Amino acid sequence: MGQPAGHTARSARCIALVGPYLSGKTSLLEAILARCEVISRQGSIANRSTVGDASPEAREHGMSVALNVADATFLGDPFTFVDCPGSIEFQLEGAHALTACDAAIVVSEPDEKRVPALQMIFKQLEDRGIPHYLFLNKIDTFDTRVRDILAQLQPASARPLVLRQIPIWENGIATGYVDLAQEKAYVYREHAPSEEIALPASLAEREKEARFQMLEKLADYDDELMEQLLSDIPPPRDKIFDDLTKESQQGLICPVFLGSAEKGNGIMRLMKALRHEAPFVSTTAKRLKLENAKSSVYVFKTMHTAHGGKLSLGRVLTGEIPDGATLAGPSGEERVSGIFSMMGEEPKKRGAAKAGDTVALGRLEHVHTGDTLTTEKSGVVQIAAPKSPQPVFGSAIVLKNRNDEVKLSAAITKLIEEDPSLSIDHNKDTHQMVLLGQGEMHLRVAFERLTRKYAIAADRQKRQVPYKETIKAAIEVRGRHKKQSGGHGQFGDVVVEIRPLPRGAGFLFNEKITGGAVPKQFIPSVEIGVSDYLARGPLGFPVVDVGVTLKDGSYHTVDSSDMAFRQAGRIAMQEGMPKCAPVLLEPVMAVDIVVPSDATSHINGMISQRRGRILGFDAREGWPGWDRVEAQLPASEMEDLIIEIRSATSGVGSYTAQFDHLSELTGRLADQVLSAHKQAAA
Repeated sequence: MGQPAGHTARSARCIALVGPYLSGKTSLLEAILARCEVISRQGSIANRSTVGDASPEAREHGMSVALNVADATFLGDPFTFVDCPGSIEFQLEGAHALTACDAAIVVSEPDEKRVPALQMIFKQLEDRGIPHYLFLNKIDTFDTRVRDILAQLQPASARPLVLRQIPIWENGIATGYVDLAQEKAYVYREHAPSEEIALPASLAEREKEARFQMLEKLADYDDELMEQLLSDIPPPRDKIFDDLTKESQQGLICPVFLGSAEKGNGIMRLMKALRHEAPFVSTTAKRLKLENAKSSVYVFKTMHTAHGGKLSLGRVLTGEIPDGATLAGPSGEERVSGIFSMMGEEPKKRGAAKAGDTVALGRLEHVHTGDTLTTEKSGVVQIAAPKSPQPVFGSAIVLKNRNDEVKLSAAITKLIEEDPSLSIDHNKDTHQMVLLGQGEMHLRVAFERLTRKYAIAADRQKRQVPYKETIKAAIEVRGRHKKQSGGHGQFGDVVVEIRPLPRGAGFLFNEKITGGAVPKQFIPSVEIGVSDYLARGPLGFPVVDVGVTLKDGSYHTVDSSDMAFRQAGRIAMQEGMPKCAPVLLEPVMAVDIVVPSDATSHINGMISQRRGRILGFDAREGWPGWDRVEAQLPASEMEDLIIEIRSATSGVGSYTAQFDHLSELTGRLADQVLSAHKQAAA
């Protein structure tokens, strides 16, 4: 196959491994590294011996919780593979990496239940114009015909799934495959290259049928091939491979391969397809509109290592980055201190990086994930980086050792630098420091890292709901502060009217003083005293939607002061507020939930059970087979909302939420909130 303009013989291609949770991406990476002789023996997830998922958190939970990078050379061509987590909770890891990748391999089991998760992955790739292949993994567990599997999975992809191989079956076990482009048959050898065999006579008719179907799909984008098929002219093999390359690179089709990553089956054919058909970095730079940049590198991951400090993992898209180079980015200029290749979590010192290379750049302290860097002082156009999804789960941080308070802030900053889908909220109402993320497992892993990497022992605590309170009745009340203790005393006397305001009005203070009953210079102090009290009302919560009018009072020419009138204002509120029919208010959130359509009825029922109100639901625009449900839910009912949504949708549903309004809470639920609040304060 020809190489595109601008490609040099040793330009490395970067391939992302993506797919649903537990589909076998890390096992596929391991099989590729073994086939390319990067490692002497293929490790396994079960034995915790893989290059990928080497972190203690990944091995503890048996799943990818961060992306892993490894270099390999296949038949003289260099590749970098980026193994991306499959769980939606860690999706931002892969989203950043995909930005700079040349192509992606979507790894999936032959299971119809994977369609919603696959749809999310395919749509991301299609929307971003990234060429991709589907690797149907675990062929040794197939119990459905491949043509039926493709029919089940096709709704997940807006592009035709083009079958490149058909399996050879013996006693219900896939023992090999027929390559439809080459018209050759191969038998699998465990952890070894497949061996060519004669095409079984029993498969001749099926091979002819499947090959014609492949050619038909290719002909949809090639008039010449269509004419050859209509005229019963066998197309040249080179023509078929040219079409496969062109149409996959243009994102018109998604070629489909078969195999078993754990047994090393189907790896050689997949690698040959990547070698001949995957685009090079020059194509990717053009897609990202950086083809004219003298040098550019996109940072898709930030790591803080115990001994090497901060590393910025990125892909060089144009030009060359030498060690010691000064790179310009959004935060200014910084000098590279070391260039490293990565093998899983292990960095290895290397020389200058050129276009195509994926490397870790040392000690760029002000560089962040998503930055585009260049050696040009004038800078470079920034690639549009993926946005962090809105948090859907939170846990308050409770330190086991108060001495860790000083280093906690720095540790949290590093955690968020490594994973921008985490965020921190210092809630002024509940006085909690809340770590926010994409799900329960996401936060569990974050807390584990906090302990392991930064030696900070912390417990997770349920985040508190920021209840408020207001009043339903008005009253006029006097507040007097008088104190005599030698020398000047203290005297402040006010009469205020306390009244309820409409919901959302906040706090309003005014005065109707006549005849100088309260001197003007003391009136602001009265307002401060009133505000002091409103921070914690008679029910124990911040007070909202209250109006206070200063109507009368008295003063002493010697003993009155700002502090005395501030105290008088506070005393008036203490006296009057409990008599104004205080009532509890709970925050209500506007929630936008997106789920596969078959889960919509469950979600509607769940909203009702959580005291929610459904505002409407409709088809999710641009997402066939998905619905969007709009609702209002009390904040107290949202703590584990994402867990139930994910449980009902095989891990793919999600939501966004924002504060909508405060609603009165009475009866048994209000009593429970007040009782719990008193116990916590005791």
